[in-house]
Amino acid sequence: MDRLLLVTAITVFIHLIITLNYSIRLAGLRTRRLLTAISIFNVIYLSASVSNVIQAPLMTSIVEHSIKAGIGQAGVEIPAGQLIYQDAYKEQLVLLEHKMRLVILASTVGSMLGAFMIPAVVRVFIRAIRIFEEVGSVPLTLIKIFFSLPWRRIGAAWPQYSSLIHLFKQKLTISKNLLLANIIMTGFYTTGVLSALYAGVMYPDFRSTATSLSVIINGAAILIGAVMLEPTLSSITDQVLCGVRSETDIKQMTICMVLTRLLGTLFAQVIFLPCAYLIKYFAQLLV
Repeated sequence: MDRLLLVTAITVFIHLIITLNYSIRLAGLRTRRLLTAISIFNVIYLSASVSNVIQAPLMTSIVEHSIKAGIGQAGVEIPAGQLIYQDAYKEQLVLLEHKMRLVILASTVGSMLGAFMIPAVVRVFIRAIRIFEEVGSVPLTLIKIFFSLPWRRIGAAWPQYSSLIHLFKQKLTISKNLLLANIIMTGFYTTGVLSALYAGVMYPDFRSTATSLSVIINGAAILIGAVMLEPTLSSITDQVLCGVRSETDIKQMTICMVLTRLLGTLFAQVIFLPCAYLIKYFAQLLV
């Protein structure tokens, strides 16, 4: 259980950082230092990458313990291919599914926390960009901003309900297909590795093969992000920077991306098992 709590905490942190990525465009536009804002945020994003490296073996360890527990409860030596039909092993599969769905839920919580923190983070990064232009060093910028910011006032910067309603009342300036793509991409990204690990438990003879096939799901997420999302989001940002669009458009885009990201983490709950069965199918084809 301790491992599971640690994995869920790390998942919350990772998805919080990913969600906050949407705030950087707004901070960069307000200061007219978009590339500087992205560069400073990349330093913070490294912490999410490191967390990913820690999370993966912890989650794999949980899976291995579930397999061993299922074998132990069966009480007799059974070929790996027959384990899936044993009641004790099926119980472990159900328990493992609940654990993985809890991890997916943690991604929803992290995205939600990130959404509420966006106004505060925009303020922090506007200040960080200005400090960086003075000192010219990212480490010094992070140290200075930590000790100089009025954190109590920053912490009170929550999304304003009236502002959100005003943005939603305006005509949608981004494609609905883009919003749908973000839901699908987030769902695939959130469940990719988890579904592959679960597929490995359903196919214990070749669980390493199944686990490595997470690229099927994650690859689809990367493709959607690279081909559909990032070029369009960058184009909208450039248009705002050039004055072709208003800042309201980037605010609306940020809110829509955050909301669809939240929906995407919920969509991951729906596709978790179908993706696991798809990966298991491809693993069986390979062997």
